[in-house]
Amino acid sequence: MARKPGNPSMPKTPAIDHDVIRDLAKLLDETGLTEIEFERDGVSVRVARHLSAPSSRARSTEAPAGVAMSPAAAAIDPTQHPGAVNSPMVGTAYLGPAPGARPLVEVGSQVKAGEPLLIIEAMKTMNQIPAPRSGTVIQILVEDGQPVEYGQPLMIIE
Repeated sequence: MARKPGNPSMPKTPAIDHDVIRDLAKLLDETGLTEIEFERDGVSVRVARHLSAPSSRARSTEAPAGVAMSPAAAAIDPTQHPGAVNSPMVGTAYLGPAPGARPLVEVGSQVKAGEPLLIIEAMKTMNQIPAPRSGTVIQILVEDGQPVEYGQPLMIIE
């Protein structure tokens, strides 16, 4: 917690509201965000989650529930793979063109350069993410409706 300068009515050391901190931490887990800040009455609370590189790398080789991958893709580190398709923006990834519709591509699908792979909604705008190269989709790293970060691997094309 930090006291904002220039607020004389506030005591020197504000009481820490542990419930607010717990609620913000829970919100981080629910939304997948890495940092959140809240301010009220001149007091700000910032809660951040920093993932350590070794643990996130170890988890990246295991597919979370609902994430599709071929057997050959099981040992691939998506952050280091040359065929990784990374998110060009922050938003929400959708695998199909409409809720309940078939995904645009599936593991094993042959794609051509420029063909839409998925859709990322950012600021109420639906952005089709094209295939950067032709090839076969060997791994889909996101689930339908999952929040994504800039530069996050979305799928792998070989």
